[in-house]
Amino acid sequence: MKSESRGNPARFAHISDLHIGRSAETNANAAGLCMALLESGIDYAIATGDITHRGTERELALFRETFAPLLEAGRLILVPGNHDCLGDDISGALMPGPRVQTTERPGVYVVRVNSTAPHNRSWLNGHGSLDDADLDAIDAALDATPTGSVVVIALHHHVLPMPDEHAVERLSSWLGFAFTSELARGRDLLTRVRGRCDLVLHGHRHIPRGARLSGSPRPMHVFNAGSSTELGRLRVFSHDGRGNLVDGSLWLDVPTPWEEVVEAFGAEASLPFRLAV
Repeated sequence: MKSESRGNPARFAHISDLHIGRSAETNANAAGLCMALLESGIDYAIATGDITHRGTERELALFRETFAPLLEAGRLILVPGNHDCLGDDISGALMPGPRVQTTERPGVYVVRVNSTAPHNRSWLNGHGSLDDADLDAIDAALDATPTGSVVVIALHHHVLPMPDEHAVERLSSWLGFAFTSELARGRDLLTRVRGRCDLVLHGHRHIPRGARLSGSPRPMHVFNAGSSTELGRLRVFSHDGRGNLVDGSLWLDVPTPWEEVVEAFGAEASLPFRLAV
């Protein structure tokens, strides 16, 4: 990554695959994640999909309640994932409007990409989709990049092949099912944005990984956040406000277990968490 003297760098985090509503433990870990973001002083977080587990309005309401301090302060940048398309399909509530949008923060330009598709309404079809119109819209967004900005592309689905993480994924890959595969146009995306983008941030797969793509004066890194609620940690990036990332990426651990969340919010906090499973 580009590096200059530290000064007083600004910081943003990458979180993903919260799966709120999957279990009481997951919901508690999400609450701990929000507290860690608030207490660490990180400026904002980019959340790359699968915010909810079953895509229900109930889970969306729990997400909004849990992350209210960040949402109300405009400190969460969201894109939907395939799980958000299930149930009531709350993907449009997470990212209403066009499939490609931009969000600006001081020194950072985020191109948000909705990589979900109608087939994600089914549990068996979790793979993503990008088409020519999406890629053209990303091109146009990058053409409008403000001078002196770290450029981030945020989407849910992985753009490079990744190892299967468990037996079901290995079986599905062996059978040729698409839902474990990377985006079919993922390499096209990387080819188009190379030299104009610093970070490609995604989720979907629950084990974090990273790759550095060299070959241009502007190196580009691809990071998978993994599942932030399963890992109990999140990746943090620092920048100098002039378009330079500093110090590489760092991890922030979230040491708040379920019992501490209940203690912090009172015994009655266990009720809504347990109802959300």
